[in-house]
Amino acid sequence: MDKELRKEYFTKAFELHSAGKIIEAQNFYRKILRENPDDCEVMNLIGLGELQKENFDLAEEYVTKALAIKKVRYFYETLAQIYFCRQNYAKELEVRLDEEKTFGLNFDLAFNIGLAYKNLFDFENSEKYYLKALKFKPDSRDTYFNLANLYTFFHLPRKAKENYLKCIELNPDDREAKYFLSLTYFRLKDYEHGLPYFETRLCRETAVNTEIVTYPNLIPNSKIWKGEDISDKILYTYYEAGYGDMLMFARYIPLLLQRCKKLIIKPQIALSDLLRENFPQAEVMGYFYDEKDLKFDYHIPFLSVPYVLGLSTEEMFINRGHYLKADEQKVRDYKENFFNNNKFKIGIKWQGNTYYETSRVINVEAFSPLFALENVQVYSAQTFEGSGEFDKLASKYDIIDLSKSFKDFSYTAAAVENLDLIICNDTSLAHLAGAMHKPCAVLLPYNYNWRWHTDLSYCDWYDSVKLYPAGKDESWNTVMDRVIADLNL
Repeated sequence: MDKELRKEYFTKAFELHSAGKIIEAQNFYRKILRENPDDCEVMNLIGLGELQKENFDLAEEYVTKALAIKKVRYFYETLAQIYFCRQNYAKELEVRLDEEKTFGLNFDLAFNIGLAYKNLFDFENSEKYYLKALKFKPDSRDTYFNLANLYTFFHLPRKAKENYLKCIELNPDDREAKYFLSLTYFRLKDYEHGLPYFETRLCRETAVNTEIVTYPNLIPNSKIWKGEDISDKILYTYYEAGYGDMLMFARYIPLLLQRCKKLIIKPQIALSDLLRENFPQAEVMGYFYDEKDLKFDYHIPFLSVPYVLGLSTEEMFINRGHYLKADEQKVRDYKENFFNNNKFKIGIKWQGNTYYETSRVINVEAFSPLFALENVQVYSAQTFEGSGEFDKLASKYDIIDLSKSFKDFSYTAAAVENLDLIICNDTSLAHLAGAMHKPCAVLLPYNYNWRWHTDLSYCDWYDSVKLYPAGKDESWNTVMDRVIADLNL
């Protein structure tokens, strides 16, 4: 094919490709390739088209051939993207390191090698390449952000804070960096600095928007409470996150009751009865009220309460237990139906909501040593996700399933009151036990949640909770061994 015709076909193909007409573009590319079988530029573009169509094997074949003919920097990028899309990060890294060896580093390559190492959980090398990327581009927000994430995993929250602050310096409207900076301040047990940034969280916005949809006339005509005097006003507060968050922050309800004439609380339905039993001075909603039946002057998402109250760090930890209790009749019913024995009663749970993370899930086999303890009866409090794992224990050991009796958290609380000890993952059951001042051992993954702070020898939120963090390469089984060693049974 002569140069003019090749140029004509290539120009037409590139225009079609740029317009998203991949198949039509590839028809012209292949016409060129039939006449010029070693045209590596066209091979790469056909491979790119196959990548865009998610035909990964064919894409890899074309781009690998192109690189075999000639080492071109953007051919490397195409091949690396193929492996990235296939989540084959080891092969992606291999391609990028070969590019570095051939052409040397630039910002994009250093950043992408850092990302590949991060995806392979090689955080030390990831940090090294991100720092190299910053030498090429000292104002790279994404590099600072990724470094901050790494330092959080390294348990270096102060270095994480520095990098999130650098993101905000580069972009004062960086909402994502502000949110994660708030969690970093929380991890450092600095709530005075963290709470203002925490107001950027997405679940706050979602909660407010949900209320606007639910009450389209009431919400726009009332104000979000910002701390002003509401002693003669009605305050409406509503949930926005998980059960554990609601249970943990329920300690502030007495403070809200002191600030307003009337408090209306909308928790998740499963928490309604428990909160109603514990805070009779408040109006705790069950199912949604019709708009005509609800009246209030101010409203606030529940996780904003500490910020609006202006709590100091030490004030965050008021009511370190005993602020929730179970209904006495339900406690007696559980005693009669499940707990009428003289054994030491241990409740266990191994999984919570895995929507955001799975590292908190404990393998059920880790609980096996409990069944060898003398005069111990083990009870399962596992509900919903993970409940299918119960059969693994029930097929081998004497374990009583409580989960089917849990209509809502008021029933769970009654069961907890009958237990001598709860052993669980980082989940709502831990918060319930802590709020009820029941002994609880919480098994934490190596990369644990911000709320447990940096000193894991002590639980700031609950007097009755003891934390058992996993080491970097420690299994849940060995963490459980430490729990059992502390029992002295």
